[in-house]
Amino acid sequence: MTILDTLKPHFHDEFPRLASGKYIHFVMLRHSQSFPIFQTDGVLNTARTQAGLEDDTSISRLVMFKRKQTTPERLTGRELLRALELTTADAADKAKHCEYNGEGSCKKCPDCILYGFAIGDSGSERSKVYSDSAFSLSAYELSHKSFTFNAPYEGGTMSEGGTMRSAINEQDHVLPEVTFPTIETLRDATLEGFLYVLGNLLRTRRYGAQETRTGSVKNHLVGLVFADGELFSNLYLTQALHDVIKGEDKMTVEQLCDRAATVLSTLLPKEPIRTAQTLIGVEVKQLVTEVNEIYQDEEMLQSHLQALYQQTERYATTYGAFAKKGKKK
Repeated sequence: MTILDTLKPHFHDEFPRLASGKYIHFVMLRHSQSFPIFQTDGVLNTARTQAGLEDDTSISRLVMFKRKQTTPERLTGRELLRALELTTADAADKAKHCEYNGEGSCKKCPDCILYGFAIGDSGSERSKVYSDSAFSLSAYELSHKSFTFNAPYEGGTMSEGGTMRSAINEQDHVLPEVTFPTIETLRDATLEGFLYVLGNLLRTRRYGAQETRTGSVKNHLVGLVFADGELFSNLYLTQALHDVIKGEDKMTVEQLCDRAATVLSTLLPKEPIRTAQTLIGVEVKQLVTEVNEIYQDEEMLQSHLQALYQQTERYATTYGAFAKKGKKK
């Protein structure tokens, strides 16, 4: 029996209209692999917080706002839907056309139904994917560096025709190997919806501004928690992990994942929720392997996402933007 087989009781056959207390929590470490930029108004986002739950020292941390997380993941999923010809960017194809965050949103595809939309008087759908701002495990002072950028001429030099061009910009970047402990939550999903959202997490590799040039981030799945309510915040998880690793020398991401799994196991019994199943360690690695195999098999992937599209389309017709008058959304 596969790990996915053991998880089937936690999923709906169809997306329900009302919340039914089936939450899937993806506990991750977002780990920078280059020099991403998480900024607002030209400066990196930071916040002053308590260092740990026990360590009451006040420190500044980098902040990865929620939209800096979910937007790249949504775009990754939408790209896949178009590649499999489930949706299209061609406005002439009215049946499959879907525009991101605009009046041309189809209001029925997996992206629209799972991640939600709000289009004025045209309707709205509440997101089934919950996210929140993530905070760096290390302090701001140890997690960023300022770089000065040049703008060379086409010949590759800073001078042309006797004119010397000077440096034109200075920008703060997040350093490589900075960790952002994060919990992303999926509510009331089908198996296919779960595979789609998890696939987006595993496949998204670039976050933040200037992502065509930098911004590589890898999401390391630490654990999955199936429960009847929400878990603690990203900041709480970060502070708890800080207390566990405080004083230790620089750790590998694998060691951090092990510590995070231990922290998760310690914190869960303190939460006022019922936990149906928790995956950590070897089980998580096995699940990722199974999901990777689905995404590498075009026929299997097409089958799962075609089924998902039919589910979200039925939801939109029964409860959503295309429901007949008289039915509650």
